[in-house]
Amino acid sequence: MSSIRLDRQRIRELFDLRRRTEYSGTAYRGDPYPAFQRLRESGPVHEGIPHELIGYDGIAYFHGLPEPGRPHYSVFSYAECEAAYRNPEVFRSSPPDAERQAGSLDASMLYMNGEEHRRHRQLVQPSFVPAKAKWWIANWIQHTVQGLIDGFEADGRAELNVDFDAAIPLLTITGSFGLTIDQALDVRESLDGGAGGGRLLDYLAPIVAARRNEPEDDLISVLCQAELKHDDGTTQRLTDAEIMSFSALLLTAGSGTTWKQLGITLYALLTNPDVLAEVRDDRSLLRAVVEETLRWNTTDPMFSRWVHEDTTLAGVEIPSGAVVHLVIGAADRDPARWDDPDVFDVHRPLQPSLAFASGPHICLGMHVARAEISTAGDALIDRLPNLRLDPDAEPPAIIGMYERGPSHLPVIWG
Repeated sequence: MSSIRLDRQRIRELFDLRRRTEYSGTAYRGDPYPAFQRLRESGPVHEGIPHELIGYDGIAYFHGLPEPGRPHYSVFSYAECEAAYRNPEVFRSSPPDAERQAGSLDASMLYMNGEEHRRHRQLVQPSFVPAKAKWWIANWIQHTVQGLIDGFEADGRAELNVDFDAAIPLLTITGSFGLTIDQALDVRESLDGGAGGGRLLDYLAPIVAARRNEPEDDLISVLCQAELKHDDGTTQRLTDAEIMSFSALLLTAGSGTTWKQLGITLYALLTNPDVLAEVRDDRSLLRAVVEETLRWNTTDPMFSRWVHEDTTLAGVEIPSGAVVHLVIGAADRDPARWDDPDVFDVHRPLQPSLAFASGPHICLGMHVARAEISTAGDALIDRLPNLRLDPDAEPPAIIGMYERGPSHLPVIWG
């Protein structure tokens, strides 16, 4: 297996949360959970925006923000967040007056509702069911994980965010689209709106043309061969513009979130060496580690929904057109559902959290994300003996408001 080394400077520019302060509050260095707890205790639903309610300013844009012309409400309890997710007719994923441009991310199924969303999701859902995790592992995840470790194993030290975490989901999802390792960072830059703005279309157009004629065992072939069913019973292949919308969504989500959750999982293990020792001796605990980390510190602790008719949530009247921010980070530490919810405890009874949302828009790639995190953690423990935080480096911390992850993960072994 050949080693994999990506351009570390470009990785830092694209993935280091400390450099992304203008977008989602990654300049935030505090712990939002005590404030979340105080707000939840005073009522599950509050009028206002989460970061403003906890006294933090400086976030220009995130999902559902800024939307200055709409009233805003924030939800902090598990029961009310779950109720909103399970009522997609009222709490929808796009505004009542949304306009979608063909081929853009806004035209993807992320912003679709009802039957339109269901029909589009069904096209790719079979590639993301739990049984397909082995397909992802065998085709892309295992090769990427082992190749990355090959690239730094002899060094005796690494910064896992840069050398490991960011590359695994990036190379997994771009590989499933037939893109090369050399193209992967260009695509990520394009999705971030950087200098590579037109490269996604340039790279994907010839692959789409080839897969329409000769499909292969990859995700882009699934999109090229998929048939969308219309209300009258007729079917048609996705247009190139529709494939680009799907591709932008899947590539953005696939390369933009799991690396942070993997980093949080490794942070939890490295800062709890007793748990790391347990996992080293009993790998069956990895599943509990992954699920507990998702609950305890999810990488995306807030997502928004738009209200399409007047409604009431926990006794609070919410008008049509409002934005409701579901603070799943707070919901997943709700003491009404978990004992000692602020404690990282891999031995607590397993039960679902909202880390991957719920309802019709539950995260499509959640089983792939779990496979990536578990495969990565297992391989690190196998191949890097006595893995530990570098005592001579600045200690890492989990940072950010609506986009959370480790500041850095300097480690040594041997």
